Amino acid sequence: MLLKYITSRTKINEKSVKNTIELLNQDATIPFISRYRKEATGNLDEVQIGDIVKYKEAFETLEKRKIAILKAIEEQNLLTETLKAKIQACVDLTTLEDLYLPYKKSRKTKAEKARKNGLEPLAKIIMSQNANDIESIAFKYIKNDVKTADQALEGARHIIAEWINERTDIRNNLRNQLQRYAMISTKVVKAKKEDDNAQKFRDYFDWEEALNRIPSHRLLAILRAEKEGFIRVKIDIDKIKALENIDRKLIKSNNACADQIELAISDAYKRLLFPSLSNEALQNAKEKADASAISVFAKNLKQLLLGSPLGEKRVLAIDPGFRTGCKLVCLDAQGTLLHNETIYPHPPKSDTTGSIKKIASLTEAYKIEAIAIGNGTASRETEALVKKVHFKNDVQVFVVSEAGASIYSASKIARDEFPNYDVTVRGSVSIGRRLQDPLAELVKIDAKSIGVGQYQHDVDQAKLQKQLDLVVENCVNSVGVNINTASTSLLSYVSGIGPKLAENIFNYRNQNGAFKTRNDIKKVPRLGGKAFEQGAAFLRIKKGTNALDDSAVHPESYKIVEKMAKELKVSINDLIGNKSLLQKIDLKKYCTDTVGLLTLEDIIKELEKPGLDIRETAKVFSFNQNIKTINDLVSGQLLPGIVNNITNFGCFVDVGIKESGLIHVSNLSDSFVKDVNEHVHLHQQVIVKVLEVDVSRKRIQLKLHK
Repeated sequence: MLLKYITSRTKINEKSVKNTIELLNQDATIPFISRYRKEATGNLDEVQIGDIVKYKEAFETLEKRKIAILKAIEEQNLLTETLKAKIQACVDLTTLEDLYLPYKKSRKTKAEKARKNGLEPLAKIIMSQNANDIESIAFKYIKNDVKTADQALEGARHIIAEWINERTDIRNNLRNQLQRYAMISTKVVKAKKEDDNAQKFRDYFDWEEALNRIPSHRLLAILRAEKEGFIRVKIDIDKIKALENIDRKLIKSNNACADQIELAISDAYKRLLFPSLSNEALQNAKEKADASAISVFAKNLKQLLLGSPLGEKRVLAIDPGFRTGCKLVCLDAQGTLLHNETIYPHPPKSDTTGSIKKIASLTEAYKIEAIAIGNGTASRETEALVKKVHFKNDVQVFVVSEAGASIYSASKIARDEFPNYDVTVRGSVSIGRRLQDPLAELVKIDAKSIGVGQYQHDVDQAKLQKQLDLVVENCVNSVGVNINTASTSLLSYVSGIGPKLAENIFNYRNQNGAFKTRNDIKKVPRLGGKAFEQGAAFLRIKKGTNALDDSAVHPESYKIVEKMAKELKVSINDLIGNKSLLQKIDLKKYCTDTVGLLTLEDIIKELEKPGLDIRETAKVFSFNQNIKTINDLVSGQLLPGIVNNITNFGCFVDVGIKESGLIHVSNLSDSFVKDVNEHVHLHQQVIVKVLEVDVSRKRIQLKLHK
């Protein structure tokens, strides 16, 4: 049943799903399976394997709930074979919960109270619709708390209303109406209308839209505004049509019983069905909006993590500021802190001359090859200052995103790494290291703090965290990790490693020195055969004794490479990088029961360019030096900018001032834009045209200039 459940939702063939599940059950990771078990999976990528994991977990949750429900109904001695079969055949939680609804433990409901008053037989008589004088019959049920025939009829209607609410067909019919025709509308809370914080939601003070067509960002904005108490949200459908649909299912006569049933239908709809199912419809819409927002965040995070690294170069990092000065740190090529101090080039001290001399002398003393300037307060002014410095050697100048740097500088990771330095020094180090290797530095920060999503605090936090962790893991393993320089944070995301083993690797390296071969990794305490199998190929050893240790070739395939080299009568070192020699190899000769052409083709590709970094190289960029504030912008200007956030409704671009401008989806292309990520990517250098500037609301509308 699990295979059928997954294949019907993923359209992946059964054999691939079956083999993938077996690997997952053996604790294999997604990066390992997608890279080194292609024959077993039929060449599934990490996204497809991720889908299998998602639906496997959903199926397991469903099965767990089925067991709990069957047990609960069985304890009531109400479990029939027919009901059991229906529950076991369920393939979604909604249908399952509908089946369980009549058997939930009795609550203090109006229907339960009526049953205790002995009114269930009267309800059954009404539902049979055969009695013409139902009021006379109702008199027979006057006893205990029931004083009149009207009270008896009312109690019977409460029982009928509950029966109606428990009818799966009626619930599904109303669900369908809500799914197709529900409208979401909002009204401002008058007492909060003039609140300054409410103004950002003023577009939704009086709003109406089809629930099934509302964009994710708009729904999340509306729900946030409601949560903060600025608006009221209402879900509505055509009530008359909904009631008529229920009438047609239940009313089969034209007598007094039918009148009672009609009253019960109205009560069931107003009190039970609509409140429950409209909330469900809104929750379903919220889940879809969450999924969309999480997807946007995940795509942005992937682009950010795979941002262009400068590589192992000596960097002077500057965390700019006015009153508190600019913090300077000098880092060696591996990101080790060599020196730190503060300069005050800007008001109020304005020591421009002294600051220029200091930057020049530090650059020469520490053989600095690049300068990284944080993009926060005083960034533009600091960049202009640096460009006045006359360097003896060629020094590249970069502006680096500070997003999340303050989170890192105050974190336990930063305190452990730099116990003797304050947060300003730690933040500056983070800026410099981001230029050297964005991935290695950003993994130290909680992804939610990086600020490259939309409404990330409003979505399901558990689902968001899970997806972001998956993105980080895939990015780290797609790039690979230098085991001799990596932090514990970076090592912890390597396939099969995790936080505890990462710490053990880090401690072993500190005590025993650099790893010389991949086999040395097996000496790390508690790092067993399974962890080695899963992680070894993603851990690289630079300038080690075996050239393959600095490649993505898995140690389990070393013998294949050795055999290739032997048959070509060359050493492995001579084979690596020799494209003409590699292309002569007949791969079919090396196929076995477990190693096929897919794996062999990967090996050849890796041997052609071992350890090739999939990321682009960092490029120098400059903003328009004449644009300092939003007041300098005018319609029609063409400006250089950097994409700093992507959403479903467009992307935001940094043009060198405090406020980022928005390129709405309609201004990204002359044709229809289905996915913003197909047109721009995070940190892309672009040219934009200014369309509109609203200084009072600090909003800038831009167009992507081709």
